[in-house]
Amino acid sequence: MTRSDPLPFGATIGILGGGQLGRMSALAAARLGYRTHVFSTEADSPGTQVATAHTVAAYDDAAALAAFAAAVDVVTFEFENVPAATLDALAGRVECRPGLRALAIGQDRVAEKRFLAEAGVPVGPWREVRTESDLRDAVAALGLPAVLKTTRLGYDGRGQAVLRRPEDLAPAFERLAPKPLILEAFVPFALEVSAIAARGSDGTVAVFDAVENEHRHHILDLSFAPARIAPAVAQAARGHVARVAEALGLVGIVALEMFLLSDGSLLGNEIAPRPHNSGHWTMDACRCGQFEQHVRAVAGLPLGPVERHADAVMRNLIGPEGAEAWPRLLRHESAVAHWYGKAEARPGRKLGHVNFLLPLNSLSATPPGWTPAAA
Repeated sequence: MTRSDPLPFGATIGILGGGQLGRMSALAAARLGYRTHVFSTEADSPGTQVATAHTVAAYDDAAALAAFAAAVDVVTFEFENVPAATLDALAGRVECRPGLRALAIGQDRVAEKRFLAEAGVPVGPWREVRTESDLRDAVAALGLPAVLKTTRLGYDGRGQAVLRRPEDLAPAFERLAPKPLILEAFVPFALEVSAIAARGSDGTVAVFDAVENEHRHHILDLSFAPARIAPAVAQAARGHVARVAEALGLVGIVALEMFLLSDGSLLGNEIAPRPHNSGHWTMDACRCGQFEQHVRAVAGLPLGPVERHADAVMRNLIGPEGAEAWPRLLRHESAVAHWYGKAEARPGRKLGHVNFLLPLNSLSATPPGWTPAAA
């Protein structure tokens, strides 16, 4: 089923997944005049708290999926670990944006590496690993250290192990699941860069500024927008994500994480065919942020402007420490705060984020000692 005309006011956008990305997408949809229906496996999830309607059911519940499809005008997803079979079951009943191909590539690291190379985005050396013998052969080819990862269901540092010595191979292979796995050569990168592109139903592509990311305990901690890198490198990063959007043929939004090497070149690492944590700064530093862009694309509306009207530093609020920092950050004059409505402040859990807005083109000249952590 395909749709060419924009959704009329009051139409309903179905969102698979009830996390914070679904929540912020639903809020953006409401601002544009649309209703939302969140399909989530958990009650009282961040997305269900703000949606017009919600369904709480398993992703393989055929009756629930049929009722959901009948209640919405288009379907999207807020994370790429939705089972492909779920989207396949919906696709014959209602338009799905992005479609099954984008989901399938985004949730499988082997398919992702192959896709990036075919799209013209360089990637680091890697090998598929199905058996322990495969792992030994892969290490012989790529060397140590290397990173062994699950091909599916891994995020925020979960589902991976750094291999430093030959003795690490067998325990890591035994522990990581599901199989198959992927071994990636250790890349001595200078920093991580990411960029986000939206592609509309008419094929128009709009790309936000590239950003620089810092991680803490394998979870994104800070994003600096724009990235403090050479203009040519930033342009290359934006070009790479535009090629990804075009090659996917998606209608929606896609993020590309990249490694910046010491020689100024970029290697593609991972794609996410949905709004991304490193794009949260756009909510307050651009006239049209990533969530509005995603809704615009899914609804068939023209894409909005992507230019920055401020520099920004995005800080994630994670676990008990993030909850404790919340009241202090709200007092900062440059902070715009976003809370996700999660009941428990568990360690490693993303509870919200704060965007610190700075004068345009001043990020590289922020006052000595000023950091979001100290704000």
